[in-house]
Amino acid sequence: MDSKIVKIFIYFSIIVFSIQNSFAVEFKGKFEQGSFIIGKTDPNSIVKIDKKNVKVSDDGFFVFGLGRDRKNDVLIQVLKDGKLEVFEKKVFKREYKIQRIDGLPEKKVTPPKEVYDRIKRENKLIGDARSIDSDLTFFTKKFVNPLDEAIVTGVYGSQRILNGKPKWPHYGVDFAAKEGTKIKAMLDGTVTMVESDLFYTGGTLIFDHGHGVSTLYMHMKDIYVTKSQKVKQGEIIGTVGSTGRSTGPHLDVRLNWFNIRLDPSNVLDLN
Repeated sequence: MDSKIVKIFIYFSIIVFSIQNSFAVEFKGKFEQGSFIIGKTDPNSIVKIDKKNVKVSDDGFFVFGLGRDRKNDVLIQVLKDGKLEVFEKKVFKREYKIQRIDGLPEKKVTPPKEVYDRIKRENKLIGDARSIDSDLTFFTKKFVNPLDEAIVTGVYGSQRILNGKPKWPHYGVDFAAKEGTKIKAMLDGTVTMVESDLFYTGGTLIFDHGHGVSTLYMHMKDIYVTKSQKVKQGEIIGTVGSTGRSTGPHLDVRLNWFNIRLDPSNVLDLN
């Protein structure tokens, strides 16, 4: 047999062998800044996102998120029966709305020093709730909007520059609604934090949905659930308010994968 034909035969044999011995890995979600991505593979696989080992459910689901300002590609490693699949996915950049406002009173730009300890303490409460890595798998289900009728007034990633000072970007979606409007749970979950009067966010709830996925509801007037309570999707959990540092009645919702803040519009129907 011609040596060139032999080489071609061997080359294609290697490809076929590799395909037969590989295992399927699927991804749902865009590989861009702020994205929420669900993966699916063999349940017996070990999955690592960048340098972090992540849970794989009994059905083979895993989840991860990409931060607002992420610049580098994401490295996904899936190991099963001694065979390793490696995926390097490019993370695409997004453009965010930037708003500059000058001439504001200083107290509107920087909180007074006497509340710094309070803010630090409250941030730890939120961080602890977001660090939970439970075996729940509610994150695989479709989310529902928290309000039946509302106008979106704030979007993920936007940032204000007040008196020349860049402030934290907005990491949620704001819905304007009348005070007292009923709020629905976006997804089944367990309540991990209930606070009625946080400095920035006022009446605040955090839910755990499994594998590091959490949602947060802010500026609430009334709260109808308690910590550790299991809540069903669509259940009324409280009402819209204007608590915390708020300029009017609205609901701000957030989506996290551990400490990585994601765009809630990934999971909500805002059209």
